[in-house]
Amino acid sequence: MSYWQFSPIPNIEESNFNKILERFYNLKVAGLIRENIQNSLDGRLLGYEGPVKFTITTGTIKKKDVPGIEEVIERIHCLKGRNSYTKEAIEHMVKTSEEEEVHYISFEDSNTRGLSGAKNGQSHSPKDTWAIYAYNKGVHSEEEDAAVETSRGGSHGVGKIASNAASDLNVMYFANCDANGDQHLGGTVQLIEHNYNDQSYRSTGYFADIKYLDSNKTKFYPFENTFHEVFEKKTRGLKIIIPFLRKEYSDETEIIRSVCDSFFVSILLNKLEVDVNGRMINADNIQDYVKNPDYYNQNIADMKHVFTPLYVSTYLEQPARTIQVSDGKDDYEFNLYFRYDEEIPKGRVAIVRTIGMKIEDKKVKNKANQPFNAVLIGGMKEDAYLKSLENESHTELTHDHIKDPVLQKRAKRFINNLSKAMTAVIDEAVKEHNPTDGKMDTKDLLYVSEIQFKQELSKAMGAVVIDKKKPVVKMDDDLPSRQDKKKPGGRKKLTPPMIKPVKRDRSADDSDSTDDKPVSIFNVHPNTVERLLMGNKEIVRFNLSSNEEVKKAATCNVSISIIDGMGQEYRSAFKLKDNFSKVIDKSTGSTCSLNNNKINHVTIKQGLAELTFDLKNNYNRALKFVYYIEV
Repeated sequence: MSYWQFSPIPNIEESNFNKILERFYNLKVAGLIRENIQNSLDGRLLGYEGPVKFTITTGTIKKKDVPGIEEVIERIHCLKGRNSYTKEAIEHMVKTSEEEEVHYISFEDSNTRGLSGAKNGQSHSPKDTWAIYAYNKGVHSEEEDAAVETSRGGSHGVGKIASNAASDLNVMYFANCDANGDQHLGGTVQLIEHNYNDQSYRSTGYFADIKYLDSNKTKFYPFENTFHEVFEKKTRGLKIIIPFLRKEYSDETEIIRSVCDSFFVSILLNKLEVDVNGRMINADNIQDYVKNPDYYNQNIADMKHVFTPLYVSTYLEQPARTIQVSDGKDDYEFNLYFRYDEEIPKGRVAIVRTIGMKIEDKKVKNKANQPFNAVLIGGMKEDAYLKSLENESHTELTHDHIKDPVLQKRAKRFINNLSKAMTAVIDEAVKEHNPTDGKMDTKDLLYVSEIQFKQELSKAMGAVVIDKKKPVVKMDDDLPSRQDKKKPGGRKKLTPPMIKPVKRDRSADDSDSTDDKPVSIFNVHPNTVERLLMGNKEIVRFNLSSNEEVKKAATCNVSISIIDGMGQEYRSAFKLKDNFSKVIDKSTGSTCSLNNNKINHVTIKQGLAELTFDLKNNYNRALKFVYYIEV
């Protein structure tokens, strides 16, 4: 008896693995979890108000207990690679197939309908969802109820292959129990076109029985499920089993994170409960996971790639507001949950379908680094349109896959208008939190004159000296040179030196130096300092070569004073630890200590010192500084 069926072909024409395998493999655990939970939510019992229950189990099974696996392994040994990629993949499959105990993952749902019409086998009836799921590529069954169909996550019919991509042998099984209690087992394997027993075959194999209708016609039928308990499904619904699981897919922490990342809205709305190896995730306890540092970084300032903790708090704590987005023909109305917080380093919008599945962390054009967080959810009309814009893996809104030029143009306009609508909301929040009525809280921050005023002053006058010691406005290099005026008595008035010694008493608690040698302190002219701001980092470079004493030193300490718009210096107002989370010496790559409000032991190489500052969210980028060097 043969368990696996491959369709014969006259010749081998395609020698590569299905490219969709690679696409879903690159999505890793997140893609696998998303596809399988989405399928279960799509198959929920109609009229049932409770949650879909979804169980994820990982474990090991003996190879001999995997149904028909020896036939698959025989086929793998017949595969011939035509390029380095396929050769490497085949070698890996052969090596993996030698293991006697293999890892697996299973996904089992309940409160779902399961697949119907399994007894009809390879049917062409749209009501027989078993045949569509088991034997058709690039096709998904459509609901008779338009509202139910609209709310479904699936649309392209290629997500089924995500389970194959998680197996080292590209093999998966699905166990089904239908409304009548009938239990069947099916499966697929994705190989390449190959020769087997002097016959060429297609790349896809089906775990199925075959019946010959005549000399040219065959029909697939599923097996009744009497296999190992790992493959059992005794209650109504569907169970996916993936043996020879790739190692990177078995991380339980990553599985739980992926569940929360993609389905936090479904879970919070009590549409979904997920059990991961006995760990339940539901509406009552999802925040226990989201707020747990074992699963998510809890420092808002570090949330630059994963935003789930922010999304959950935004969705639960912020009131919904309505925004409208047009595609040029139709208007779409969404509920927007929006939060503005100066601590947030990256602004993202979670685009969520009505089934509660997040599609993407959308970047708003030119606003990706704004301090906001948002969740966007539409109604049935909006859901239908978003569904048409999703890519195959349900991870992005795009117009690239739309063939009709008119519809593609409308889709592009919609995506652009969505960014414009969000931009208006963000700009309003920025204005609200940063009023421009001329009032300032000067309790902690000193008054700083407008940058434009300084620039105009610099252009007109060059270096401005408030007294004989301190130059406070930078002299631009391209200003016309001026003749030094003579003082009475014939002596010239000298321009201030670039690196100038100053007298300053050391504080009683200054313990940076361990010897009794006196410390020389130098004022650094602005022309010798280069500052570059990039996101949450600032790079400062000191050119100390104009002073021989400083240039010869191996290290120095750096202190910073604030200068206000009137030239007044405030030596102790700027606290390094309040503004910088870390200071890196670029010459050595080491972190500098910040004792006594100084940056200690900075390396000087050939007269140059360079530092990288990791800025805290409260850092005021408009402040102007005077730097002091101690050697």
